[in-house]
Amino acid sequence: MSCMNASNPDRQVDVCVRGAGAVGGSLALALSRQGLRVVLQQGPAHGHGPDVRAYALNAASVSLLRSLRVWDALPADAVTPVHDMKVEGDAAPGALSFSAWEQSVEALAWIVDAAALEEALDAALRFAPHVRRVGLDQPVDAPLTALCEGKHSATRQRLGIDFDLHWYGQRAIAARLVADRPHHGTARQWFRSPDILALLPFERPQAGASYGLVWSLPEARAAEMMAFDAAAFEQALNEATGGAAGRLVLGSDRAAWPLGLGRASRFSGPGWVLLGDSAHVVHPLAGQGLNLGLADVQALVETLSSREPWRGLGDERLLARYARRRLGPTTAMATVTDGLLHLFAPPTPWLRELRNRGLSLVDHLPGAKRWLAGRALGL
Repeated sequence: MSCMNASNPDRQVDVCVRGAGAVGGSLALALSRQGLRVVLQQGPAHGHGPDVRAYALNAASVSLLRSLRVWDALPADAVTPVHDMKVEGDAAPGALSFSAWEQSVEALAWIVDAAALEEALDAALRFAPHVRRVGLDQPVDAPLTALCEGKHSATRQRLGIDFDLHWYGQRAIAARLVADRPHHGTARQWFRSPDILALLPFERPQAGASYGLVWSLPEARAAEMMAFDAAAFEQALNEATGGAAGRLVLGSDRAAWPLGLGRASRFSGPGWVLLGDSAHVVHPLAGQGLNLGLADVQALVETLSSREPWRGLGDERLLARYARRRLGPTTAMATVTDGLLHLFAPPTPWLRELRNRGLSLVDHLPGAKRWLAGRALGL
């Protein structure tokens, strides 16, 4: 399959990667380190103001980025280790806590500035010897095309691959916050009917006292919150967090996007594969979206590197190995995130008591906590 139906294709290419984000950039770098010739097709950058997103990366994602020499190139204030995490339900005794010390790990996760990560990937790609970047409209012919175009992938649609996308009727609001007390590497999350609020410890704009906000709200409430001026928004935010992280003020503009659950009907076919949001979309309540995409990268790279000498890169059976490898983990994460969302969404009194007692019960079961932490860390 070719990236484009080309009359003058460039045939000195092994893999064509379509997509401008972290997944596509990581894949291009990883394949080039295997000596494969890669063309990275990217559209023009869309300037919509500063990027206020923050990624929560697990140990497996960090390991991949470190192997690509991207992780250690990040500015020191663009990465914050999470040493503790506190989760609260919407009624007593619903609470659950994790600590890196209890799990015998360096950190539960690392919070990374999204813009800084993409800048580091961009710099690495400029020096990658086997990667050439072109526009989306430039003809390219390669035995394998990797689609990393996001949930609205146009190429996936042209291939006739169904993508079952269910919108939750929610939006996530993201912003940078500054607190009047140090965060001490503690992430906080509140599961409440009908919203989910997460504070991710961060160093920007103020070292040691900043957070990345991800607040999932019903559409109407999210629109109302986005229309608030800064003072009204901060008041609502501080009421929601109850002072647990100190007094919070905005340190950036706000951004919002719709939330949904999506899955492609197929992850691979003759000469093509799907990765990242082109293949699967989950609710951000567990912070696993990019982790799933980077795990796709790792799985595809390992699948291609272990292929038989006589098997081509676009071989359908070879690519099916990748698809089978990723089906289980992505399905499991979609099930968990969707289940948690629906568990905490209804205001039904008996269900409210059940879910909060469940949080408290897990908090007193070290084995269960260790298992949950291991899944989140990608171990």
